[in-house]
Amino acid sequence: MDKVAFLGLGVMGAPMAGHLAKRDFDLTVYNRSAAKSEKWASIFNGRAAATIGEAVKDADIVFTCLGDDPDVSAVVDEAAQSLSTGVILVDHTTASPALARRLHDQLGAHGVGFIDAPVSGGEAGAQNGKLSIMCGGDAVHVELARPVMEAYGARIVHIGPAGHGQLAKAVNQICIAGVLQGLAEGVHFAARSGLDIERVLEAISGGAAQSWQMENRAKTMAADEFDFGFAVDWMRKDLRIALGEARENGARLPLTALVDQFYADVQAMDGGRWDTSSLIRRLSDVD
Repeated sequence: MDKVAFLGLGVMGAPMAGHLAKRDFDLTVYNRSAAKSEKWASIFNGRAAATIGEAVKDADIVFTCLGDDPDVSAVVDEAAQSLSTGVILVDHTTASPALARRLHDQLGAHGVGFIDAPVSGGEAGAQNGKLSIMCGGDAVHVELARPVMEAYGARIVHIGPAGHGQLAKAVNQICIAGVLQGLAEGVHFAARSGLDIERVLEAISGGAAQSWQMENRAKTMAADEFDFGFAVDWMRKDLRIALGEARENGARLPLTALVDQFYADVQAMDGGRWDTSSLIRRLSDVD
């Protein structure tokens, strides 16, 4: 697993590939925007390919970190033309479980392993190499890929067969959506009550209300600052996947559906690129 290709150098992919470069893997990167590839290569003294085929040629393991199902389908279909038997392709995109299952079967028929491995931890987790990675696919492939993923993953868990990594990521986003709405309402209530936000957070962050979101987003919520991490547009994509799966499996997600509509309100306020803690802006603007 020494020869590595990484396709997709966005907010998450660029630092993830950077950690691989620092570990001295024989790494080639590719991005549809050549300017991003060139910038990455100049920062990490790395090798950027002009085409997907060039990037994955002779690779032992290929990583993709893209936007949505159509992006993954297009890139993987093109990469597959240059992949040899025994290669493992790891998709870090948050995409649909159905796509993961299809790609697992499609690539597997040609002797190529596929792992759906969405990540959690946001831009900061990618930059610090502390991501949580949820893997779906064959156990043997996950174990072969694990030493490489450890370059940027602090927690790597094999959830189950193909698609289960994406289903676990849906659980992650369902939980985050509910926590963020509760936190937004709590901070909003505190402000309306004339409370000292700093003291309130000091008091409650050591108790049962404590969460990662409270520790990292409550103060910026109160300060009306929303340029930190995961964007509303991407959260709505993830919740679309979760709600679609719920319709298929019969799960009842009333709070998730409601928060999804709240995020639609934020988008209507031109907040699609604000981070997900911007739910509180909707409460302030409802007055």
